[in-house]
Amino acid sequence: MTTSPHILVVDDREDIRTPLAKYLTKSGMRVSTADGGRAMRELLKASAPDLVVLDVMLPGEDGLELCRQIR
Repeated sequence: MTTSPHILVVDDREDIRTPLAKYLTKSGMRVSTADGGRAMRELLKASAPDLVVLDVMLPGEDGLELCRQIR
């Protein structure tokens, strides 16, 4: 039984986050989305995605700091 890869998209802009999530879903991926660091951490507690697509220029905590936290 093969499961599709799980991708977490983190971006504060809905006009970027939503179309990207739709595209990845149509390509057969399981997709979760987060609008910032807090939402990302909550999703990471619930599951471990295979890949995180992370916006570097997030307000508050920037994407580089969030990347360090994930690592």
